[in-house]
Amino acid sequence: MIYARIVGTGSHLPGEPVTNDDLVRRGVDTSDEWIVNRTGIRTRHFAAPGCKSSELALIAARRAIEAAGCAADDIDLIIVATSTPDFIFPSTATLVQAGLDIGNGCAAFDVQAVCCGFVYALATAEKFIRSGSHRRALVIGTDVFSGFLDWTDRSTCVLFGDGAGAVVLEASEKPGVRASVLHADGSHHPLLWVPGAVAGGQVTGDPFVRMDGQAVFKFAVKVLDEVVREVVDLAGVAQDSIDWLVPHQANIRIIQSWAKRLGLPIEKVITTVNLHGNTSAASIPLALDCAVRDGRIRPGHRVVAEGIGGGFAWGAVLFDF
Repeated sequence: MIYARIVGTGSHLPGEPVTNDDLVRRGVDTSDEWIVNRTGIRTRHFAAPGCKSSELALIAARRAIEAAGCAADDIDLIIVATSTPDFIFPSTATLVQAGLDIGNGCAAFDVQAVCCGFVYALATAEKFIRSGSHRRALVIGTDVFSGFLDWTDRSTCVLFGDGAGAVVLEASEKPGVRASVLHADGSHHPLLWVPGAVAGGQVTGDPFVRMDGQAVFKFAVKVLDEVVREVVDLAGVAQDSIDWLVPHQANIRIIQSWAKRLGLPIEKVITTVNLHGNTSAASIPLALDCAVRDGRIRPGHRVVAEGIGGGFAWGAVLFDF
């Protein structure tokens, strides 16, 4: 039987950390105490003007490939999760392919599920590998949300940051990804969205992130508790066999609520939201890479990655590292 295992991780945060006090100095009507108490976020990173998602993705990808001990040309599938592509087309994945100088003609495409994008991309890549059609996949989450923030709206602008994270997924006879669960419910889209578009060469509608924070919190806590239980049942393993939960890094209160409902000690939850805020599709692979490189997540550990994004789209992947 063919399995898909994560054999390398990488990530990248652009520029220097931007503190809550830095935002206040920029004119945002807020305070360090207000942000920390409500979100747990202390710093975030913003890409330089003109810096695109593919640029962040390339750095994370190179680090993941190096960690995997393979060459870029060994990659035969690239999936990029992003809500902030460089262009309407081509896909950001093809730009990453070009940047890595991969000349083998491998498949490359984008996935858009906002903050759950990496979970969707990882689940998709695993199925390609399990089918036997592909052997080594590069899966990336990358977003530059700083260009879509309304700096007069403190309920959203303090939450987000820019970044990228990546993994290399490889065919193996040893179990890796054991189960994945994906869901969506588009009827909730007005609760978290950017209600703008490009038409006739002009931006139409509202080009900024808009969110009903309380409604998002309530929905997220409920469905992410359910989806973790669902993926554990699908994998046929005991919930207490989970060594680590790597959730989407949106808000420390949401993360703590998930852990409490699952009966999982907070010490088993990887949290990096304090360092980089909500980096959308990048947040899970960023947190995963951080925990792998600092030695918390080690070979043999059982991990659940879970996320929810605008739409809503949500899901979870359970894997043995």
